Amino acid sequence: MKYYVFALGFMIALKLTAAMIYRASTSSWPRFDTRQWYLIPFAIAFSTPFQAGEEIGWRGYALPRLADRFGLGNASVLLGFIWGVWHLPQFFIRDGDSYRQAFPVFVLQVTAMSVAFAWLYARTNGSLLLTMLLHAAINNSKDIIPSGVLGGTDTFGFHASRISWISLALLCASAAYFLNDMRKQTLGNTTNAIST
Repeated sequence: MKYYVFALGFMIALKLTAAMIYRASTSSWPRFDTRQWYLIPFAIAFSTPFQAGEEIGWRGYALPRLADRFGLGNASVLLGFIWGVWHLPQFFIRDGDSYRQAFPVFVLQVTAMSVAFAWLYARTNGSLLLTMLLHAAINNSKDIIPSGVLGGTDTFGFHASRISWISLALLCASAAYFLNDMRKQTLGNTTNAIST
């Protein structure tokens, strides 16, 4: 049960923590997008099955093979970088939420998130359902506090918003914790867990 709570709440907890840090450092709140917050649970439920394509590929196929070769922690970082770069085309789609946003910051965020995905995957003995749920929850709750820079112009620059940088710092801190926790697992136990 606790891993379902983690999958559903990880991004929301991270974004709310980022908002509190933002408030403490600027004496004002970041912009909240609460127009349709009540639809988030329905959006997660609806979109979870559609994450199967990515999760079967990233966590079901690539992660175990990379973990055999590089160890789970290193594999999660390498896979995260590849996963982030794989999203590059969406940064050139007009009217998309990533259009002309800071791609390097996005790749760093996705790399850190990949570590959380690998940790969840290993902790749940290779549950693709839980990684699909985490993926859907992130996609549908990340904009409760939007991070994008309005009118961004430099895709390959570092012009990210303050809330985006705070979110990245929290993601990296989480990734450091997960990497340390994964280091405690032996490679044999991890490989057996994630190949079932």
